[in-house]
Amino acid sequence: MLYAAPNNSTVLKIVKSDLGTPSFMRAPGEASGTFGLESAMDELAYQLKLDPIEFRLKNYAEKDPEKDRPWSSKSLRECYRTGAERFGWSKRQQEPRSLKDGHRLVGYGMASAVYPTRRSPSSASIRLNADGTLSVAAGTQDLGTGTYTIMTQIAAQMFGVTPSRVKFRLGDTMLPKTPVSGGSQTAASTGSAVHAAAQALSEKLIQMAVSDAQSPLSGLSARDIRIANGALSSKSTPAKIEKFETFLRRSGQPYVEAKADAKPGPEAETYSMYAFGAQFAEVHVDEELGAIKVARMLGCFGAGRILNAKTARSQLLGGMVWGVSMALHEQALMDERLGRWVNNNLAEYHVPVNADIGELEAIWVDETDDKINPLGAKGIGEIGITGAAAAIANAVFNATGKRIRDLPITPDKLLV
Repeated sequence: MLYAAPNNSTVLKIVKSDLGTPSFMRAPGEASGTFGLESAMDELAYQLKLDPIEFRLKNYAEKDPEKDRPWSSKSLRECYRTGAERFGWSKRQQEPRSLKDGHRLVGYGMASAVYPTRRSPSSASIRLNADGTLSVAAGTQDLGTGTYTIMTQIAAQMFGVTPSRVKFRLGDTMLPKTPVSGGSQTAASTGSAVHAAAQALSEKLIQMAVSDAQSPLSGLSARDIRIANGALSSKSTPAKIEKFETFLRRSGQPYVEAKADAKPGPEAETYSMYAFGAQFAEVHVDEELGAIKVARMLGCFGAGRILNAKTARSQLLGGMVWGVSMALHEQALMDERLGRWVNNNLAEYHVPVNADIGELEAIWVDETDDKINPLGAKGIGEIGITGAAAAIANAVFNATGKRIRDLPITPDKLLV
């Protein structure tokens, strides 16, 4: 679906084996798939003597060519342009081995990134307490991705209060049901449920206020009431206002609660929904030793509404680091006599350390998508690794003139 190529043909072969089936890593399918596809695109661009970005634009898909559907939104053109400008892509030389820094060969590479936007049924509850604070609950998990933070933000923004006035509970099967934390779907799924619960609570509070003879909002139309800054007020007569605490104290209730379920609608059958991006890499390769250093990487992404810039950047950088690991380090080795993995621990299964990572930058373009979910968020947990390994491999080719199709790219493969 990434390119509009009418003469494209893909063949899949399945082979029975007595090996253990690999389980999920980050971006299963898309991470390895983009390595193959984006390496091939780079190779084609070189054969045609075209800039890799220009070649991709010539095959740009204005709609999903696989399903013949429009995109819910797509900012890949902007990602190419913005990323190329920020990275300094114009300094790249088309001919391999054209740039050198002392005894090191310098190469530039790029690749497209893509990951589907997923959403599953989810539930959440929200409670307005007598002291004006909010308690939000959903049985999701925080894997270090910022779920606590963004769910708190969603509720706080809906009621116009500071995040410190919101407490979010998660990680308990007694709480409202949510999907697995995978597939880059937590923000879209659980976030939509929190959004729906907040809407339901807002409507309940407004109805209580306009029906309360002692409220300054009594008798007003529900459409005339807004919730902001921890209070209910009239849109037409702003002086008519009531704080949450005052309202609940008079009602005699310790809290007012609402629950909501959220699930995908027919949009999933009408539109193709993906996050897109462009990955750029500069590598330095020791001409005599074959040692590779990723000097810098830049990823530019179009992933809908970014709910929290700090946690989003962290997620994207994490994916890019894992892309370096995929491209240059990670390799499972098997003893073919016994069918056992011989490097099944982190002492021998190589992953990058701080010294292996050069300059990293993750940026995004503004993208509005009102079709994917109520928040307009596409999910960013896995888009950061897709295309990253290909960008590095393409940079290695640009530096050395050697096309490596087998990961990881190790010095011995460059010295042959």
